Amino acid sequence: MFETHPLIEEADKLKNDGRHGDAIRICEKLLSSNLDCTEAYEEIGDNYLSLREYEKAAKALKQAIKLNSRSANAHYLLGFVHSCTGDFSLSVELLETADELYPNHPEILRCLGWSMYHDSQKARGIVLLERALFLAPHDPLILNDLGVCHLNNKTFERAAELFKKTLTIEPNNEKAKECLNAVQFFKREYDKLKRKKNAR
Repeated sequence: MFETHPLIEEADKLKNDGRHGDAIRICEKLLSSNLDCTEAYEEIGDNYLSLREYEKAAKALKQAIKLNSRSANAHYLLGFVHSCTGDFSLSVELLETADELYPNHPEILRCLGWSMYHDSQKARGIVLLERALFLAPHDPLILNDLGVCHLNNKTFERAAELFKKTLTIEPNNEKAKECLNAVQFFKREYDKLKRKKNAR
């Protein structure tokens, strides 16, 4: 049975408390005695991702993949980094590998669906986001991402349904509130345009 190094567990707790700098320092300490610790590079990458320091995150995650080409987590995190920087085709490639290594993981599917949608594969992206939602029906991140894609596609009823579901789970979710207002606004404007067009 694989056991997580105690320092990695400590770094993970610090990361979850938002103490990203401290978590990175612990992982660097671990690397000073074991340069081949894939998990330390993954943790460093994840923390830099949270800090939005994408170049540093990518550097650590590439090293993790170099050490373990079958790490689903490193591929997922690096795919996420490229999604954040707008390189969606590379993001899709990395996330597809993560999905092959760890199939049917809702978070991997969410990111893959989002990147595909933005890489001119809209229909396939929505299918993957719907699959992620089927696997994790109460995940606000999936609900919101899928809602945004439906809003962009002008499928307003489905978008509204998704944002309302987020708000039943997390009543103070600002993104869902803003997006639901946007749905209502754009639906009104879109309906006005359709009425004008039909009146001609």
